[in-house]
Amino acid sequence: FLLLVFYVVMINSGYTGYPFPTAPPVDPFAKIRVDDCGKTKGCFRYGKPGCNAETCDYFLSYRRIGADVEFELSADTDGWVAVGFSSDKKMGGDDVMACVHDDNGRVRIQHFYNVGQWAKEIQRNPARDEEGVFENNRVTCRFKRPVYVPREETIVDLHLSWYYLFAWGPAIQGSITRHDIDSPPVSERVVSIYKYEDIFMPSAAYQTFSSPFCLLLIVALTFYLLMGTP
Repeated sequence: FLLLVFYVVMINSGYTGYPFPTAPPVDPFAKIRVDDCGKTKGCFRYGKPGCNAETCDYFLSYRRIGADVEFELSADTDGWVAVGFSSDKKMGGDDVMACVHDDNGRVRIQHFYNVGQWAKEIQRNPARDEEGVFENNRVTCRFKRPVYVPREETIVDLHLSWYYLFAWGPAIQGSITRHDIDSPPVSERVVSIYKYEDIFMPSAAYQTFSSPFCLLLIVALTFYLLMGTP
């Protein structure tokens, strides 16, 4: 009875506060900063010249934070985006981290190991502090994984240098399928997490026009048109 009287008094006095605390708001995904590339983190960009993390076909950054390496990945896809750590430039026997967009709209970070030409999911996942988002038909994610790990075939030590394999593609019911292009890009040389570079790799549409032969051909045709024919 006393509780009922207290409730009536509080309402009549104009009290509208909710007696229980509400859940804190979820922090939005912080956009990937590209002006830090080559300075406080290393970056790889694949696509149109001058592209950034929101416009490149594929984007990856890495930086050391204490005993961890933080990775940021983004790709023009509604399925998955991944980076592989390889002792050579070929697919097979590679440690792979993938950000996968599932049917519930979430982006999950998964660990795979390339067996030949297919990827096998590994239950032991070194990723932590995971976050991801699917917006504007892009999968974007951020996660950390330790630099040093106990010796194991499926998880490499990142203090060593590796070739980085870049891939992205569609997903079916949250499961990755074949990558979008037949020959996904790969770093030209092994990558060291202790060296920050900003590396751009033109996609196929721009490689054609940037080759020396094509540039020479364009110059020759321009000269021919300007000079005219006899």
